[in-house]
Amino acid sequence: MLRTRVMPCLLLQHSKLVKTVEFTNPAYIGDPINAVRIYNEKEVDELIFLDITATRERSPPQLKTIFEIAAECFMPFTYGGGVRSLDYMAKILKIGVEKVAINSYAVEDSIFIEKAADQFGSQAIVVSIDAKKGPREYEVVTCDGTKPAGIDPVSHAKRMEELGAGEVLLTSIDRDGTMEGYDLDLIRMVSEAVSVPVVACGGAGSVEDMAKAVASGASAVAAGSLVVYQGKNKGVLINFPSEEELRTHNLIPREQ
Repeated sequence: MLRTRVMPCLLLQHSKLVKTVEFTNPAYIGDPINAVRIYNEKEVDELIFLDITATRERSPPQLKTIFEIAAECFMPFTYGGGVRSLDYMAKILKIGVEKVAINSYAVEDSIFIEKAADQFGSQAIVVSIDAKKGPREYEVVTCDGTKPAGIDPVSHAKRMEELGAGEVLLTSIDRDGTMEGYDLDLIRMVSEAVSVPVVACGGAGSVEDMAKAVASGASAVAAGSLVVYQGKNKGVLINFPSEEELRTHNLIPREQ
């Protein structure tokens, strides 16, 4: 049995750490560098940082902030937000980021994914898909949850894989910040349609929720509220599940 990657998904707003609920009302959490230092001590597998204002404001990635995070970060991390050129992607990877997540621009210019994969390798390309459930089906929504894309997440994920994406970060907008569990139907649909790893995000309220996401097809799981709040009363506390909790729910191999 392989260890399941479990990673904090942290949101940046003008270089400050925040947390949203259903992609709205960002609440201030603290300094991202302090959070990184704590996660270093807890030896987490990977980190994800998403700038939630860059695309909406059409601003470029904050390279200074990314550099500061990379200088402190002892584990691999993914950065997403505002990346719209190969030049910026090259700068971000040169800083020390392992993977770059592309969300809105993958919808606007899908061939960009192919170009990026050709230049940097599929292992460095994550396509981030934010999906919302409508009356009949799911729809991809871009620009930090503000712009319906008119496409479904399954066909979008398949297309991104064809163009060279090495991983899919799949977030349920409806579950974001709710701590009520992942959208297992969404995870199942997308993970069955592609062969690249699918990282489930949105809704984690417990390690048991993570285990259910993996049982539904996710290759890895990401969490926001669960790892920045203490319980559902949401007192700020940077934390991470213990090895024993993860082992109990079969997210890491049991000791022989």
